[in-house]
Amino acid sequence: MVDVEAIEKILDEMKGLEGISSLILVSRTGVHIAGDLPKGAHVETFVAMFAILLGAAETATSELNEHLRSIGICLETTKVMVVSDGPKALYVVITSRDTDEDKIIDELNKRNEELQQYL
Repeated sequence: MVDVEAIEKILDEMKGLEGISSLILVSRTGVHIAGDLPKGAHVETFVAMFAILLGAAETATSELNEHLRSIGICLETTKVMVVSDGPKALYVVITSRDTDEDKIIDELNKRNEELQQYL
């Protein structure tokens, strides 16, 4: 059973990383697990589209014989990163445009094992 309270605690700690304004955990099937969505976002549509996006990117890049590290979407003032959290979930990270993506991905990966025990 998913321990949302424990996951929220981990996400809150990770939101302290420089540049992160929002950190959301989404199931691979497109269901919101934990984290705060941007104001006005339609929960079901918002999270489902990122799960679809990650699945499509993994399928599209599967022939390249490399591991998909993340997907980046650059907006006018922010950046959205979609990062796999393993077979059950993915992160949607909203950051400032100048945030170091590698640093964030490395931190997410460090906390991934801890988070997996609550999924």
